[in-house]
Amino acid sequence: MAETRRKFDHDFREGAVRLVRETGKPIAEIARDLGINAGTLGNWVNADKRRRGDGTGALDEDGRAELARLRRENAELAMELDVSSAASGSTAVAFPATAGRLACFTAVARLRAAQGW
Repeated sequence: MAETRRKFDHDFREGAVRLVRETGKPIAEIARDLGINAGTLGNWVNADKRRRGDGTGALDEDGRAELARLRRENAELAMELDVSSAASGSTAVAFPATAGRLACFTAVARLRAAQGW
């Protein structure tokens, strides 16, 4: 005979996941104490980790898509800046990405001094 599925309310799920997170006890032990299947509690814990972010710094699918979109946008804006700088005829100063703020200000000051500002 088929066993009916038990329903667990949101508060019970959160409490069970919190027990796993805060006590550091194994999922199987907490599941046994609560009278639920260890696989069920494991699914709840994994879902909670995905919602919170697992702290590894790895991006999920949406994060990777957003990063790719922002990189494309950044490249387009950099090209527009290069085109507008060339069109204006001004002398542009290119700074390497590793240049510090002080080095940038020093270079700009030297350029201004050379142009008679």
